[in-house]
Amino acid sequence: MDMATLWEQLKRDWAGKAIHLGHGAGGKQMDELIRRIITPLFDMTGGPLEDAARLDVGDLGPGRLAMTTDSYVVSPLRFPGGSIGHLAVNGTVNDLAVSGAQPLYLSCGLIMEEGLPIETLIDVLADMAEAARTAGVRIVTGDTKVVERGHGDGLFINTAGVGWVPQDVDIGIHRIRAGDKLILSGPLGEHGAAILIARGELALESDIQSDCQPLKRLVEAMLETGGVHALRDVTRGGLGSVANEFAEGSGLGLMIDEATIPVPPEVHGFCDVLGLDVFYLANEGKLLAAVAPEAADAVLAAMRALPEGAQAAVIGEVVEDHAGRVVVRTEFGSHRILDKLVGEQLPRIC
Repeated sequence: MDMATLWEQLKRDWAGKAIHLGHGAGGKQMDELIRRIITPLFDMTGGPLEDAARLDVGDLGPGRLAMTTDSYVVSPLRFPGGSIGHLAVNGTVNDLAVSGAQPLYLSCGLIMEEGLPIETLIDVLADMAEAARTAGVRIVTGDTKVVERGHGDGLFINTAGVGWVPQDVDIGIHRIRAGDKLILSGPLGEHGAAILIARGELALESDIQSDCQPLKRLVEAMLETGGVHALRDVTRGGLGSVANEFAEGSGLGLMIDEATIPVPPEVHGFCDVLGLDVFYLANEGKLLAAVAPEAADAVLAAMRALPEGAQAAVIGEVVEDHAGRVVVRTEFGSHRILDKLVGEQLPRIC
């Protein structure tokens, strides 16, 4: 049965039903939820369910395992451009990808609130399955818990990811050098703006869509081109936080040219109305790279050849001056220090 047919069948079978405490109690109701909904959607039906997935990575050659984990509490659960299900897969896949790993396997931990419509759960799990297929990873194990009504805000998800770093891949902040070019993979601020508008708390209307997407293919193209020294996905805390991680970790300075940063006009307007700084808005499908200067043109061309990097741009460089600090050359020709974000501009955005 194809995914669309399965999704429609499950929606019909569970229409009008909701999560209750028995679905997290370890008995028949939880078993039914797992076997009738979760395992079919994630294509985990190949054998008996065990307490741990046994993963075969022995044929990948010399290298190292990479592992990461993240939790997702976004509100609302569905927003323009994606859902908590897309985030839970893409966010963890991207953390692996920017570490130089080939993402392979994910876990899925569900914390559900009593009263969550099972149809909503099916939609989210179908989104996760779709995102996993797109990213080329498998969801192989998981867990379910249910909390009392009023204590969980619908649904929280944790995903852990396992990947493989080939022996010849060595990227990280420790490799950043003075003269490296800073390349941003695309426009800033779309996810953070889309989430806030979707909450309906402000009298704002916009067509802004979240940029939630996997970066695996983009990173592969960059690494194949060569010259990439460091990568970070630009998520919570935005470009400002990632740039400061680069500066502090390398002990060097960053000079960013504000005029070169791609920002959609709608996001500019959103920030102007609310007094927000686009440098700190969250993204869920962008990365920042430090690239050797002699390789920057080739890496940029490889990025722009893919939809995920079509609007990639060189936005600055690594310098020896103002070590550990990020300085922005503004569009007016002045300079300002881009410090770490204090507090949270927009809570519950991932």
